[in-house]
Amino acid sequence: MTIHPHSTWIIWALMSAVFAALTAIFAKIGVANINSDLATFIRTVVILVVLASILAARGLFQPLNSITPRTYLFLALSGLATGASWICYFRALQLGDAARVAPVDKLSVVLVAIFGVTFLNEELRLANWLGIALIATGVVLVAWR
Repeated sequence: MTIHPHSTWIIWALMSAVFAALTAIFAKIGVANINSDLATFIRTVVILVVLASILAARGLFQPLNSITPRTYLFLALSGLATGASWICYFRALQLGDAARVAPVDKLSVVLVAIFGVTFLNEELRLANWLGIALIATGVVLVAWR
């Protein structure tokens, strides 16, 4: 079976889902006896070291002046949003069940669809919107006590 190069995104997305699930489980155990903000900091340091190692090993660093100010702006905004998300996520894991926190966190899928259509002019079909509605419904059902 040959996988079309434009279809490999689904493999990466599925691997992302697996690692995100493991993140929730490992983080829930990891925040049991530590401040959630300190836990987020430790996690971030690990990510920095791993990514720096990957970039160095693959020779993918590039001159900082070759990156446009617009790129820096949006990557900085993305970093701030990521940091805020992680801080909130770790605090939620400290207070709630991983099996309920992680699905609520994935409400971001619904928001990305709305933001993508609103701000990036992406188009979704009726079937896509039905899927988004089902995800939102699933989040409510999972979060419900």
